[in-house]
Amino acid sequence: NPAIMQAVALGPMKWVLFIGIIGLGFMAPRLIMGGSIVTAQAAFWVYAALWGALIAPLFYLYTGDSMARVFFITSAAFAGTSLYGYTTKRDLGPIGAFLAMSTIGILIAVLVNALIFQSSGFQYLMSFVVVLVFAGLTAYETQMIKNVYLDSDHSDVVTRKAIFGAFMLYGSFVTMFVWLLQIFGVARN
Repeated sequence: NPAIMQAVALGPMKWVLFIGIIGLGFMAPRLIMGGSIVTAQAAFWVYAALWGALIAPLFYLYTGDSMARVFFITSAAFAGTSLYGYTTKRDLGPIGAFLAMSTIGILIAVLVNALIFQSSGFQYLMSFVVVLVFAGLTAYETQMIKNVYLDSDHSDVVTRKAIFGAFMLYGSFVTMFVWLLQIFGVARN
């Protein structure tokens, strides 16, 4: 529905969805690890639905071919960084902590640019920064997920860890996709 897409893309709805994603991101560990399995799964699916609603207008803004191409670029980059995180012997903890803190700086910079400066050049530059930060975060998150599994974990704990890992990696993948789309996407005429 074009009216809904326009409302999400241009209206206050995009900010509501964005705040929902950020808020759920902060609440996820508590919801997933502390609540019931149903609550954990619901948190993941609400998170995915919020992301889906937020990025849906992109399908109207960019051509289908460029969306597909960027999806495959994102998939390859995500797979490569995740594989690195899984196989490396290097401890990515210190780098991951730095990159996680960098996301706060990125968030502030993006918000200031969106609300005050509205510079397309800065937005383009931020696309590269965000992709690099989230590529690094993907490697870190994959290594962290690999390291938290214990043979002695009860099946409920394993399920919660799997949901939380999916939650983190899903956010990283979608973030990389959105920002790579700004770099390589071809807008519709």
